[in-house]
Amino acid sequence: MTGLLVIDMQVGLFEGAKRFDADGVVRRINDLAHAVRAKGGALVFIQHEDEGDFAHGAPGWRILPALDSRPEDVYVRKTACDSFYRSDLDEVLRELEITRLFVTGCATDFCVDTTTRSAASKDYEVAVVADGHTTADRPHLAAEKIIEHHNWMWARLILPGRPVRVLATGELLRAL
Repeated sequence: MTGLLVIDMQVGLFEGAKRFDADGVVRRINDLAHAVRAKGGALVFIQHEDEGDFAHGAPGWRILPALDSRPEDVYVRKTACDSFYRSDLDEVLRELEITRLFVTGCATDFCVDTTTRSAASKDYEVAVVADGHTTADRPHLAAEKIIEHHNWMWARLILPGRPVRVLATGELLRAL
């Protein structure tokens, strides 16, 4: 089964910080959500949590209202960049018999990257949605270049037998 991971698309990460192509990323995640649900797959919303602005239930912790999240979707709480680290994500995915992951979310260079690598090391079939993740400019590099670099890098990770694929939303929608 396919699982669409939506990592850290939370109100607090989009307030004040300009995220590259945020509206487009939200629209493409919603398009994929519709298609994944229609094919019997699962949506897994991953929410970063801490004792500050991202405390469970706080306004900043909530999923962006523009995202098509539903009560029947799966919600996983995390406290580290790696969505698998000390969370129940792996257990939830295995219980739902999800073997293929489409990875989306925020921030490309932190939680999306770390979770992608972790998922691949756990032998999931991983496809990063090339135009389905975002980040902010960093002091040394523009967000658009960070995204371009990570897409290039993920497609070249050395993982015998199960490489990470990096595909645009349109390609994944056609493949579903």
